[in-house]
Amino acid sequence: MEEQLRTLVAFGLTLVLVMLRAEAERFGAAEYDEPVGGHPPSLMRRVAWYGVGLAGVVAILFIHPAPARDLFLVGGGSNGVLLGFVLAAVGAGLAVLLAWLRYQYVRLPDLSQYPSAVVNEVVTALFDEAVFRGALLGFLVIGGVDPLLAVLAQAATYSLATRLGAPGRNQSMFLLSIAIGLVGGWATLFTGGIAASILGHGVTRVAVFLTTGHAGQPAPRGTEIEEVERRRRAPDGWRVVAGRDAHRDR
Repeated sequence: MEEQLRTLVAFGLTLVLVMLRAEAERFGAAEYDEPVGGHPPSLMRRVAWYGVGLAGVVAILFIHPAPARDLFLVGGGSNGVLLGFVLAAVGAGLAVLLAWLRYQYVRLPDLSQYPSAVVNEVVTALFDEAVFRGALLGFLVIGGVDPLLAVLAQAATYSLATRLGAPGRNQSMFLLSIAIGLVGGWATLFTGGIAASILGHGVTRVAVFLTTGHAGQPAPRGTEIEEVERRRRAPDGWRVVAGRDAHRDR
């Protein structure tokens, strides 16, 4: 009876954490949250989201009677680490490909963005893998759901919770979130832990930031600073006469 009660409480906490992930935008912790008008998201609200989320994961570890066995909340051994490095390499390569398709070059971010963006990518990756590839996937499997359907269900839930598929957002990032959910779910079942999915997810997200200059939402085509400046510049062979606001003439 006690074990059943602890399991139900842990399941309830898992659902709360899924809802907390869906509200990450309110706390400035979503992948697409970037400085607007030079003002970064509130540090206190972001740290509060980190604290509540990670505290919830720790609570599940202590409350559930067998979190390592049933919820995959364990590393997964050497196989998990090795597979994690493979997934990290694939994710980094995919990030470079996405940057090349969007910009035709690797677009390094501004140095001032590094600390908050990298920390956010790493912490959210840890939270996501513990909640979705760990607890949620585990509850689905022990609840009798076919493992393949369980992987699909948690990946779909994760992609919806990130809100990356909302209108106006970059579709490639939404597809990337689906891929992270599916591959991470498979890796968790294969290794019995979440170490591989954490490594793959974290490195992929950081690589997207380092290659596109954005934490998770590349700007629409033609709106980047260098693209706007390129349009304003006089074409090759033209020369500017008079002031900068004057018409250009050949």
